[in-house]
Amino acid sequence: MIEMKHVSFRYEAGKEILDDISFRLEAGESVGLIGANGAGKSTIMKLLSGILFGDGEVLIAKTAVNPKNLYEIRRKLGYVLQDSDDQMFMPTVYEDMIFAPRNYGLSKEETEERIDAVLEKLDLKELKHSRNHKISGGEKRMAAIATILAMDPEVILMDEPTASLDPYNRRLVINAINSLSQTKLITSHDLDMILDTCGRVILLDQGKIIADGKTEEILRDQKLLEAHRMELPLSFTRR
Repeated sequence: MIEMKHVSFRYEAGKEILDDISFRLEAGESVGLIGANGAGKSTIMKLLSGILFGDGEVLIAKTAVNPKNLYEIRRKLGYVLQDSDDQMFMPTVYEDMIFAPRNYGLSKEETEERIDAVLEKLDLKELKHSRNHKISGGEKRMAAIATILAMDPEVILMDEPTASLDPYNRRLVINAINSLSQTKLITSHDLDMILDTCGRVILLDQGKIIADGKTEEILRDQKLLEAHRMELPLSFTRR
């Protein structure tokens, strides 16, 4: 469902951000993409969603990510951005949630049913008609996730989905992620959330894949994590 083949990327006249990256996610996999700041995680997400284009091959559900295929790619893929203000651009939560499904041809009745189901799952019914500029940062993050889920995409990218959330809302998001059957690639510094939601982890540093394997094995490897400017999840330090 997600595949990168020998992908490299550099900003114009800048150093290489990604260096020969290759990996694939099968249908239904939930994979954590981890690494310290500047490792290249957000760049990978932007390449997968067609915000950026680099060298090599990028595929979503066997469709090449290139300018010609962007409409098809964005029907298949939902992207929860790290900054919710970049994602929530309509006046209200409801208007943001209805925008993509209606533009991709879903009927108003089907869209309403889907929106209500997502808001119920995330315990956000009271935010349905809230104005985006009046809700808190945590509420806006939850609403941004709800907007993507309303699209019901085949592939979901999540960039720091639990950032700025209190423990209650963080748990709601984790439960929602675990209830989804879609293929998911999740970047986060919240390694306990990655442990709770992902069966596999890809560790990135300085634009290279350092490790790719079972989540618990990689996240228990203190020497590996510390060598790449990361720390053990709190779940393991408390044991």
